[in-house]
Amino acid sequence: MMWFKKKKVKDFVPPLQEQKEVLGDSMKELLDGRLLADTVLRKNIGFILFLTFLGIVYIANGYATEKLYMKKVNMEKELSELRFESITTASELMRISVPSEVEKRIREAGLDLVQSKEPPTKINR
Repeated sequence: MMWFKKKKVKDFVPPLQEQKEVLGDSMKELLDGRLLADTVLRKNIGFILFLTFLGIVYIANGYATEKLYMKKVNMEKELSELRFESITTASELMRISVPSEVEKRIREAGLDLVQSKEPPTKINR
């Protein structure tokens, strides 16, 4: 896989300078189009496209997973709120259905209803 041409230098070159030269040559090859015209790259274009496709699928999968997680968190919050609302409603219903509270509400409404003095009787068929 000789993508980059290495220059042979007789004298010692510091590593930073050598890295700059190699980078400069590779940028020239990329901009000139020589890198794309290289036979190694042309032979492996299918594999490169396959890897690109896999990368896109991997990224899309990450976004889909994050979206599902956020939906789960929101549903859990909503469930918690609905549970609290249910408990509050049930306790309010129990408070309202106490006989003394029923009598108080009837008086406040101004209805002419009174509590029966006779006990309830069972109807037999």
